[in-house]
Amino acid sequence: MDVIADSLRVSQRSHLFNWLQGSFQYLLGHEVMICGVKLSDHDAYHYEYFTSTRYFKDTHFNEVIKQDVGIVSKAVNLWNATALPVFINDQSKTANYNNYSVFTFAEADLKNSELNSFVAHGFGDNHSKISSVVIFARLHKQLNSNRAHILALIMPHLHSALIRVTSNRTNTVMNANQVTINITGRESEILQWMHMGKTNWEISTILDISPLTVKNHVQNILRKLDVQ
Repeated sequence: MDVIADSLRVSQRSHLFNWLQGSFQYLLGHEVMICGVKLSDHDAYHYEYFTSTRYFKDTHFNEVIKQDVGIVSKAVNLWNATALPVFINDQSKTANYNNYSVFTFAEADLKNSELNSFVAHGFGDNHSKISSVVIFARLHKQLNSNRAHILALIMPHLHSALIRVTSNRTNTVMNANQVTINITGRESEILQWMHMGKTNWEISTILDISPLTVKNHVQNILRKLDVQ
């Protein structure tokens, strides 16, 4: 799938926006994307957004991400409970399908947010050291089983792209004790797969590098974490 291959070249915020506005639109057409990255299991999601519409502005963004009360925060909580793509709209009844869930929010809330219908999904969970969530809003088409499947396939690659963008912007990752350490984008990727329980061989296959290279990266990570 070209969109997955193209995601491997995403390392800057501008790359991410261009990728989302390119072939990705054919798979999941949208006008607003909100993403959040959590850099430790004690951290909160740090959100930012990308938009191709003039209607969604900073004021809307600040409202929808308010913890527990913003509609994006509510959708993320629903995703945490299901681990499946969550489709939010004001028409379809709440339902659970094989590979996604549908929830109904108040029409006024969706209209005021300028998000309209949207889908929320993520990678990792409350026990992951590094996790991410994404919201695709002002969708061109309703979510269905096929689009939910495509989103699930793309999500690990989108997560890796978000980690690279975040690493290149801040060049830091916070551990559970909030101690700042310098870590590269590649090390961030390997660290995430380690947290997901992957072996060095599995990580080497996923990232298309040698097991020895993975081992060297792991040793560098352990040194930076001051783990003997």
